[in-house]
Amino acid sequence: MKKIIVATFLSLFLCIPLLQAQHSVARDWNEELLHAIRGDFARPTVHARNLFHSSMVMYDAWAIFDATAETVFLGKTYGTYTSTFNGIAPPTDVEAARHEVISYAMYRLLTHRFANSPGAATSLPSFQTLFESYGYDVNFMSTDYSSGSYAALGNHLADEIIAYGMQDGANEQNDYANEHYQPVNSPLILDLYEDTNDINPDKWQPLAFDVYIDQSGNVFPLNTPPFLSPEWGEVYPFALKYDDLQIINEGFDCYVYSDPGPPVYIQESNEDGIDDPYKWHFALVSLWSSHLDPADNTMIDISPGAIGNLPTTAFPETFEEYKAFYDIINGGDPSTGHAINPVTNLPYTPQMVKRADYARVLAEFWADGPDSETPPGHWFTIMNYVSDHPLVEKRLNGSGSILGDLEWDVKCYLALGGAMHDAAVNTWGIKGYYDYVRPISAIRYMAGKGQSTDASLPSYDPHGLPLIPNYIELIETGDPLAGDSDENVGKVKVYAWKGPDYINDPTQDIAGVGWILANRWWPYQRGTFVTPPFAGYLSGHSTFSRAAAEVLTLLTGDEFFPGGMGTFDIPQDNFLVFEKGPSAPFTLQWATYRDASDQTSLSRIWGGIHPPIDDIRGRIIGAQIGVEAFTKANDYFSGVLSTEAFETSSVKVYPVPFTNQLTIQTENEEISKVDLYSIDGRLLFTETINSNQETINLPNLQTGIYFIKGYNSTGKIMLQEKVIKN
Repeated sequence: MKKIIVATFLSLFLCIPLLQAQHSVARDWNEELLHAIRGDFARPTVHARNLFHSSMVMYDAWAIFDATAETVFLGKTYGTYTSTFNGIAPPTDVEAARHEVISYAMYRLLTHRFANSPGAATSLPSFQTLFESYGYDVNFMSTDYSSGSYAALGNHLADEIIAYGMQDGANEQNDYANEHYQPVNSPLILDLYEDTNDINPDKWQPLAFDVYIDQSGNVFPLNTPPFLSPEWGEVYPFALKYDDLQIINEGFDCYVYSDPGPPVYIQESNEDGIDDPYKWHFALVSLWSSHLDPADNTMIDISPGAIGNLPTTAFPETFEEYKAFYDIINGGDPSTGHAINPVTNLPYTPQMVKRADYARVLAEFWADGPDSETPPGHWFTIMNYVSDHPLVEKRLNGSGSILGDLEWDVKCYLALGGAMHDAAVNTWGIKGYYDYVRPISAIRYMAGKGQSTDASLPSYDPHGLPLIPNYIELIETGDPLAGDSDENVGKVKVYAWKGPDYINDPTQDIAGVGWILANRWWPYQRGTFVTPPFAGYLSGHSTFSRAAAEVLTLLTGDEFFPGGMGTFDIPQDNFLVFEKGPSAPFTLQWATYRDASDQTSLSRIWGGIHPPIDDIRGRIIGAQIGVEAFTKANDYFSGVLSTEAFETSSVKVYPVPFTNQLTIQTENEEISKVDLYSIDGRLLFTETINSNQETINLPNLQTGIYFIKGYNSTGKIMLQEKVIKN
């Protein structure tokens, strides 16, 4: 478990003292949710959805009583679910009504969502304590709001979002279990250090533990955790655009938005293996692992005057650009920092820190948030403490009138929650489709093959690791790693973090860096965790963080943290979880939200979790998601929805499964043409639609899965669904 408790986080983040002022009811319930997430399994997809659904509930409870704003869910058809709402008598006390609706809805929703959480014994009583502290009755269960009961309306809203969640594609009713995905590779049994030469090096590999403990510190019931959410692309999004969606069959239907194209796959090197992008990307992860020894006195300036301020145009695209962007030997990116703090008009004060301490703390701080609230929850904590900063004026996008705390919170939560949810849907759809390997498997696989640099040297193999002097070398006779009988001579060794085998007491021990057998390389993680249980490409951290950075920039109307710098104090020898450290106290600092996001991305490389190829495309997609989520949320705030929104709910296709006919039902003649495709993408049938409900006769088809697309009169895709032929 994290050593930094919540109260400490409140007092340290952004250097703000613990606030005694009353927060809004939305903030109170958001804090309850974050607390419950910390006690649950570390499931970023599930909790991005929980954060979004709770944000949508609280926003709608506020928007019901606003003359301009539109609800997102209540009284609307959202996805394929129609939420009923027949109106309610206007309250004499609007704020009291909002408070009551929000509290009843959130209490019922969170109690439902965390009923089976490993932390339920703490979370559920905490929900009840907050609820009853307001004077509300846990035994009031009515959903009949026709009499004007705002408590009943809150219960009704909770019932509606709970029912919606049972059919939004997440498979909540089966505890979010996978329905179709199967891994290509057999598990890597971590304790045995067996060769993994028989795996597909381009595909994800499960990990087998004696005991698996997730990022939140919960013992997982299976010792080989399955891929988390490979089918999450099917979950209904907030602002993702239907035109950006492809449904691709890769053993199952993969719903992929904004396809970034494939990652780098391993090549049959003709010597000089470092010229293979795959080998370069994963070798870089191994080299950055050599930075994690506090005995290394390399010092770097980590102030905003030296790092950050990286323009989006600097993101690499070609292999040569990747090599220029990431410093494979020294670590970091080409950012040069900010000349001055725009608030104080003074230069940022340099802060010299051991690179090893900085890299180790980044790997831990950004892993799941300092209190294990998962990356989406971590950005909610950042949003909350930005809101608390005394220099923040709560003007949406930095303009207009100052908003009250409740209005500010529900609007910020909707935009941020929508972005986090869409980042999960988009990223995990891509993860499930490309099913890409993690460094723990790629590096050990290449190490087992040998070296790919020089065919005249021992252990040459086209799939081997590239040799890099001082970092990746061959073992020779006389080497301490040679073995008693020289059994390791000719094998590959790496200069890297030595791993959890060298740590007995994490409060006192430091594994350090040294030469180890390359097939014993470890990420900078706990030995009971090692790597998140899902594919690497794309990086969820990069996507979540960049999306959040764009949302916070747009919400506040300022790319800079309040005061021109956000900070988090790191105590000496009492922050790292699985080894002692850091060796000296220091302060994490960021000038802008994007700087914090970029730091998050680098942390995952130092942590041994992602190669660069997982990172950059996640940042790019995240930036798009953040802007689109804020734009759509702002449309709801203004009561003017974008015509480009993902809205297909008024189109229905039935029966499914079908025999020889399908009926297309629309509103306002939204569909003018439909196409039917085979599972391999062949166009089989086209029909013009002339009415709001039309039954079409289909050709004689074999039993199986087909795809139907519907277009409006301008050619825009309005319908894309899987249908089954009996």
